[in-house]
Amino acid sequence: MEKSHKIIYSIYILIWIILAINPKYPEDWFLENILVFLLFPFVLWSDIKYKYTLLSIFFLLIFASLHSLGAHFTYAQMEYFDFITQLFGFERNHFDRVVHFLFGLLVFRSLFEIVVVYSNSLKSALFFTFTLVVCIATIYELVEWFAAVTFYPELGMAFLGTQGDIWDAHKDTLLACIGALINIMFYNHYKKLWVLKKFK
Repeated sequence: MEKSHKIIYSIYILIWIILAINPKYPEDWFLENILVFLLFPFVLWSDIKYKYTLLSIFFLLIFASLHSLGAHFTYAQMEYFDFITQLFGFERNHFDRVVHFLFGLLVFRSLFEIVVVYSNSLKSALFFTFTLVVCIATIYELVEWFAAVTFYPELGMAFLGTQGDIWDAHKDTLLACIGALINIMFYNHYKKLWVLKKFK
């Protein structure tokens, strides 16, 4: 693993430790971090196996750090986002929406760098990566709901962060899809990445 990657992972661990101190709702923090406990080792392993580009690791750092911020305050009550809510006159805190959008936008590249190894064409790699984003975003919403009603039903909306919107899960998934689609607009960039990863 490259030294630059180790530095980024170390930065994330530091951010995670800081935001693990005195979270607003400890039970919610724990639920939000179950996936972190599972996926962080996977990211380390997949980086060794697939050799992510530095940009992919940087994108993952941004997304994971924002997730840790949301876990600390809860997504529905992320107080540092309140000024945007007030500035635009929103009726709800849209921090969760932003993070779901950034999931599709930022995680797409690292998934692509895995998929490209097993794909025969650039178009199939892009399509399958987009499909993965949609599937992961959808499964996450289902797991989030199941975890809430099974382990901590008293957390209710603090964990799910629906803020009274019955279509919250659908909108979150749609935003992840939009983020992924923006990546596909940079077709020529991914074409260069395809050549780099496929024929290095």
